[in-house]
Amino acid sequence: MPTVRMASAHRFSGRAQRTLSLRAPAAAVVLFSVLAAPALGGCEYSYDDGRGELPAAAPVVTDPLVPRDPLENMPVSGPELTAWAKEVLPDAEGQVFHTSYGSVSRGRSKTESTKQLPAGTYSLTLACRSGRRVAFTIRDSDFALVDLSLRCGTSRVNVVHLSEDSVLRVTVEARRDANFAYRISRI
Repeated sequence: MPTVRMASAHRFSGRAQRTLSLRAPAAAVVLFSVLAAPALGGCEYSYDDGRGELPAAAPVVTDPLVPRDPLENMPVSGPELTAWAKEVLPDAEGQVFHTSYGSVSRGRSKTESTKQLPAGTYSLTLACRSGRRVAFTIRDSDFALVDLSLRCGTSRVNVVHLSEDSVLRVTVEARRDANFAYRISRI
């Protein structure tokens, strides 16, 4: 015959008390957090950096980029061209072997040659001034050392190594009228 197991009520009441005693501290922590959050949220650290308040009529800057002057990249001539070339080709460290600047007309190219350069490592600083990009190609007798389309308004420095004495040919091409400047100096 099957047997039925009987359990005492005292056994279940102890288990319920234990569960209740574990929940009580957790409930107290949650209640404290809810009550303390608004008080702690109002805390603020402030300090005096010595500056006064901004005037009420101070302009509000919404765009961090300053618009570029559209005339900044327009080609120039004469003394302005010389001043621009000095600005974009600052004094170089090392021995300068060749510096040139000038203008190239729309759709044209201009090729110049350097004197014979001894073997070594050189920095080539390139710059242009135009509404569009200007292409620079620098070749020795065998192949192109630099072949790039430069965004005007920036300067670019390339490093090349000549394994033997060479004469470099510099070709500048432009789709619009442009100014160019470059410097070849030994590192």
